[in-house]
Amino acid sequence: MKAFVIEHGELKITEMPEPTAQKGEVLVALKTAGINHRDLNLLKRHGNKPEPLIIGSDGAGVVEAVGEGITNVAVGDEVIINPALRWFANSEAPPPEFDILGLPDHGTFAGKIALSAEQVERKPAHLTWEEAGGLALPAMTGYRALFTKGQVTEGDTLFIPGAGSGVATFLIQFAKNIGARVIVTSRSEDKLAHAKELGADLAIATDSDWEKELENETIDLAIDSVGAATFNRTLDVLKKGGRIVIFGATTDDVVDFNLRKFFYGQYQLFGSTMGSRDELRELISHMEQYEMHPVVGKMFQLEQAQEAFDFLKDAKQFGKVILRISQ
Repeated sequence: MKAFVIEHGELKITEMPEPTAQKGEVLVALKTAGINHRDLNLLKRHGNKPEPLIIGSDGAGVVEAVGEGITNVAVGDEVIINPALRWFANSEAPPPEFDILGLPDHGTFAGKIALSAEQVERKPAHLTWEEAGGLALPAMTGYRALFTKGQVTEGDTLFIPGAGSGVATFLIQFAKNIGARVIVTSRSEDKLAHAKELGADLAIATDSDWEKELENETIDLAIDSVGAATFNRTLDVLKKGGRIVIFGATTDDVVDFNLRKFFYGQYQLFGSTMGSRDELRELISHMEQYEMHPVVGKMFQLEQAQEAFDFLKDAKQFGKVILRISQ
């Protein structure tokens, strides 16, 4: 089967042996797969190892075979892949055995994948394959950050620096579904316009004066994945006692901030990453209740995976970048 792999420190399309479903596993013939920023960083992490590694965390497809002992999944079932390995019950933090699909295990950028039957969930019937293929990782990340950690409620105002990522598009939709007010920022006029079309109440330029732009707003919750470039600016517009949830750092990891200002302001800071199977099932029910559709930014064929990586790396997307694996 064709696969997009890391081999000898290089990304390439190559032929890989088809996997088989062992005891407790299912074999999924993949239709689509979603590219995440995590995938862009795997080349450094895998290094120059000679054994090819199929990367990719998100995907959706049809169950082609089941291993011994499987009763909850049947051949022909349409499923999405849960990339949060071995994190089943919602908890304050991931368990020690938690990992993310795509390193060190083979991932989803291939014709087929064999994995534990506990790592697949039914595909929501109202979603297309393109929408389903990039769902789980960004949706779980956004759902946990917004509801489990951020404790957003109806009437809250949510602030999202950076409007174009896959997670941000889920955050906008989740928050609007439950009656929150949403404010976003972006350097791109097109992304600001798309965010408003998706439901954002206010969209402002990243390089604008946030304090002036938001002087009449009360920001209850901010969810940020940018890191050092936006942390202090976000803190400056957050209400006293407000909450910040951090789930990533696309700029520098290390942030300097005024500790005295922080504790006098009674701010609350939460870290978040991915999500549990419980949260994945909750968000699937949420999406079905609101007939919610993920935003697909651009489609590529599997053979165009490197082009898709470059597109995501240049931050050109609004929504998910999806690989079409098969028809």
